[in-house]
Amino acid sequence: MSDIDEDNAAWVMSPSQYLDQRPATHAQPERPRSQYVEMQDGCKLAVDTYLPQADAPGSNRFPTILILTPYYRRFALRDGHSSATEASPNIALYRDCFVPRGYALVVVDVRGTGASFGTRDSFRSPTEREDFQTIADWIVDQDWSDGTIGSTGISYLGAAACFLASTEHPAIKAIAPLFAVWNTYADHFYPGGVLLNQLATTYDDIMVGLDHDRPDVLQTFPYFNNPDYAGPQPVDEDPDGALKRAAVKEHLGNFRMPDFITEFRFTDDRLPYDRNFGSHSFSPYHYADKISADVAILSVSGWMDGAGFANGSIARFLSLPNPNQHLLLGPWDHGARSNVSPWREEVGSQSLMMGAVLRFFDHYLMGLDTQLKEEAPIHYFSLHAEEWRAAQQWPPLSTTRRLYADNEGALSVAPGAAGVDRFRADFSWGTGSGTRHERLSAQQVTKYYTDWSQKESGLLSWTSPPLDSAAEIAGHPVVNLSLTSSEADAVLHVYLSELEADGSLRYVTEGVLRALHRRLVPAPADQNWSWPYRDFSRKNSAPLVPGEPAELRFALLPTAWRFARGSRIRVSVAAADADHYVQLPYGRPPEIVIRRGSEEATWVELPWRDIN
Repeated sequence: MSDIDEDNAAWVMSPSQYLDQRPATHAQPERPRSQYVEMQDGCKLAVDTYLPQADAPGSNRFPTILILTPYYRRFALRDGHSSATEASPNIALYRDCFVPRGYALVVVDVRGTGASFGTRDSFRSPTEREDFQTIADWIVDQDWSDGTIGSTGISYLGAAACFLASTEHPAIKAIAPLFAVWNTYADHFYPGGVLLNQLATTYDDIMVGLDHDRPDVLQTFPYFNNPDYAGPQPVDEDPDGALKRAAVKEHLGNFRMPDFITEFRFTDDRLPYDRNFGSHSFSPYHYADKISADVAILSVSGWMDGAGFANGSIARFLSLPNPNQHLLLGPWDHGARSNVSPWREEVGSQSLMMGAVLRFFDHYLMGLDTQLKEEAPIHYFSLHAEEWRAAQQWPPLSTTRRLYADNEGALSVAPGAAGVDRFRADFSWGTGSGTRHERLSAQQVTKYYTDWSQKESGLLSWTSPPLDSAAEIAGHPVVNLSLTSSEADAVLHVYLSELEADGSLRYVTEGVLRALHRRLVPAPADQNWSWPYRDFSRKNSAPLVPGEPAELRFALLPTAWRFARGSRIRVSVAAADADHYVQLPYGRPPEIVIRRGSEEATWVELPWRDIN
């Protein structure tokens, strides 16, 4: 089945139904107005404005949806370009949804990108955040503005919406961060405290291609390699592109991600030339106390959204006290480009997501009768059941089932006899290229973990007996590994799979932890996790003592999944993923000894519901 939500009891009115019954009331302009807006320090940002067009007289003031992007508000198109070429591939989704339904759309090339001037001194720089307040001031001063602003967008754009809300500008009434982090360190670049080994370089290549106007670099990225594209679109006052070229020249001074992100191997690391600047500086959670409780928030993510973006959406929902919060977790990869379910009927569509976003803004910006208040605050999709669920709280299931690593590769409901399992880290092993990670590198993956049975076959695994009845999990599985290591550091990857009765092995989810980050600490208010919390600081890190027992308790990435009757549950362990994570400890593959056979030994705890 697909992720279609019609005829589903999870909603009073499903997002798709809402989208179908919400008519377009305006035409779109043939092209946007485009201009420079000056920031407090004199830097000029390129801004596109799309205003709804109507034949009949009516109100000419509109609520505004603000999009803040580093990925070009609009491409210039070469002479002779195809009429089918979309000049705004990263914006069209929002333009086509909102403008015909009576919203003004404002799209900004953030500082140091596109046709905007300035340089980027950081990933989501605090300076960039200050710009957002100036842009909001500019919007409410326009004669077409009704004085209210909402913001949305996928990934960087969604985090920018959080930064916008944290400026405390009174016009910001609602934000919908889509597939967006809350903690940039843990959700994005260092999941489990381990640096992703390709992401910084890939991101840097994309941004050099865009910021330096280098089409030769962009050729390897499907999202940006259309031959009709000719760099960023100049603003209307720059007909010969001279200002754009001057702006691009300034971009040559932008930060480089591989150099920048490795300054923050621990969360308490600081830039040596700015002792106030750490990974918190470019994380939305750091500004949580500045987001007004009056701002409505819709957080959206998917079960295969990178290595932590779903954690970001859930943590945002749990950490902010705002009463008007909503959480949507679908069967999606990053950006809902694909439905990741092996049982899907279609590759995917973003229409359900946009139906939910439109309904959210209609309710909180336009004040329309959307029936949104009659809905549960949380909706999530259960894979293999192929159904949407509604919930009043996170985690949605209050009961758990603990399964223990046992003798001869068994996974049992009670601890067995004491014993150990051994393996040596294979630093050449990896999960391949059809995984949850590739979408973050702008790769067009549509089929996920199709070779999982082959990849998993060499790992240390424990497998349960066949299930007597179907069961569903929803939330964060938690694993406890009791182990010793021959080295003072190690990285433990844990995978959860369903072994179906016919022998098919289905990847369900995974988790990772660097052993020196094993210490648990109380979660602060702005990081209100419902799963084991650690702060990934140097202060709280501790190398292993070779040969001495240690306990690693950490969460796998959240999911909702139904295990079929007759299926077996499998837990597998590795000490490397060469395709996605850096090797630790460098050149010293540890021998790992997993201890089992007691209540405090090795187990996995699943948020559990039996299905009759």
